[in-house]
Amino acid sequence: ETFKGLFDPVIRERHGGYKPTDKHRTDLHPDKLKGGDDLDPNYVLSSRVRTGRSIRGFCLPPHCSRGERRAVEKLSEDGLKSLDGEFSGKYYALKNMSDEEQQALIDDHFLFDKPVSPLLLASGMARDWPDGRGIWHNDNKTFLVWVNEEDHLRVISMQKGGNMKEVFNRFCTGLSKIENVFKSKGHAFMWNEHLGYILTCPSNLGTGLRAGVHVKLPNLSKHEMFGDILKLMRLQKRGTGGVDTAAVGGVFDISNADRLGFSEVELIQMVVDGVKLLIEMEKSLEKGQAIDGLIPAQK
Repeated sequence: ETFKGLFDPVIRERHGGYKPTDKHRTDLHPDKLKGGDDLDPNYVLSSRVRTGRSIRGFCLPPHCSRGERRAVEKLSEDGLKSLDGEFSGKYYALKNMSDEEQQALIDDHFLFDKPVSPLLLASGMARDWPDGRGIWHNDNKTFLVWVNEEDHLRVISMQKGGNMKEVFNRFCTGLSKIENVFKSKGHAFMWNEHLGYILTCPSNLGTGLRAGVHVKLPNLSKHEMFGDILKLMRLQKRGTGGVDTAAVGGVFDISNADRLGFSEVELIQMVVDGVKLLIEMEKSLEKGQAIDGLIPAQK
């Protein structure tokens, strides 16, 4: 409320005209997802869903004190320790890792990289690095929590192959367990009915969710309509190394473009349906067939 005069125009511009009177929908019920367990593994190499969470009562990472950051780390480490079954795991503090251990985890897409972006550095997010930062992951390395990177928490569910339904199911279950652990310690996550979940970057308001697959599209990616097709389906592309990286061998990271104004289930459904259609187009181009009849209307 205090800074709405500054943020409302930014939010409207970034999130497709989202108005100050609009209300965000939250839906973390994976049983509502249609399909998602049948993405062709010959094309889809891996599937991943991530979001962020901010803990009410603590300043966000660009402004928090060293003491607050350490308190978030302690709260997270103690809370995550109590998870069991599929979610049993261990916390690793960044300051206790060697450079080699850090780089190995970064290369495997498990760990966040050291902040080098002028935006992140100028915002103050990297102060006291690496103090108070770390990663927790379950024993199978399919469910991860980053602590005190850009957000207090980044929660990630991931696995090889194209079973997005399984990934989303684990994501929702794990997220619910984490929220209950924090609530039991007297700490809720920041949320309101207008903006959904409150995260550090305005681009991540709402769901904070990015559902992505690494998918092979060597032919479609050369098609002159590739970028337009993605926009029509409300999808975006990145290289497999993340933001601002180039694709290698025709493999792209395809994910939802929206965060706010759509529910988690709706965004995952867009990715599942969109990726299936992209693979169908890729198969047509492999056979030398035109794809004009497959290009969808604007979602």
